[in-house]
Order: sequence, then C-alpha cells, then structure tokens
Amino acid sequence: MATQATAQRSYSFLQVAIAAQTLTIFLQAVSAGLLLTSSYGETLHDVGARVMYGASMLYVLAAVLAWKPGGGSPRPIGHASGFLVLASVQVVLGIAHVPSVHLPLGVLMFGLSLLALARR
Repeated sequence: MATQATAQRSYSFLQVAIAAQTLTIFLQAVSAGLLLTSSYGETLHDVGARVMYGASMLYVLAAVLAWKPGGGSPRPIGHASGFLVLASVQVVLGIAHVPSVHLPLGVLMFGLSLLALARR
C-alpha cells in the first residue's frame, strides 16, 4: 500500500495582506457601479475606501514584518509604500470629485495589486 503525502500550502501574512488589498480594490469597483445605480452606493463606496486604505496600510506592515524578522528582501516594502502613496492620491482625487483621474488610477491600482498577488 502506497501512502500519498498531502501537499499543504501555507500562506504568509504578506500574501494574505496583498490578497485582502486586491479584494478591497475589486469591491471598490463594484461599489462604484452601485454608486451610479442605487441610493446606498455612495455609502458603500465611502466605507469601502476606508477599508481599502486600511488594507494598503496592512500591506506595508506585512512587508516590513516579512523583511525585518523574517530576513526577506526589502523590495516588498517599496512596493507596499508606493501602493500606499497611490491609495492616498486615490482618496484625495475621490474627495475632490475628479473622476477623469480617479477611475483610471483605480484600474491601475487593481492591476498592480493583482500583479503583486501573482508574484507572491
């Protein structure tokens, strides 16, 4: 009788943080659509922006923790910090109601976050 070893995959805190960030950005796109079609869309988009910003801060924290105690590369810290800057610009543009830049930047952020997730 042959026994098969089951492959277990553990996800690091950094991977979970990037996945959470990617999911929150996707949900922002959904709530942006609801913003145009429902009365509660604005509230959802506003709350989602706060959650997305928090997820970006969590990504920075996870990158620092993966580097310092884990002895990993400091490169993810730069990526996470750059993403936090993009998220800050996105929030400012959203508050200022500049959709001509806000929307394309959101698409760019989703693509970059998806790329970071795929790299991990």
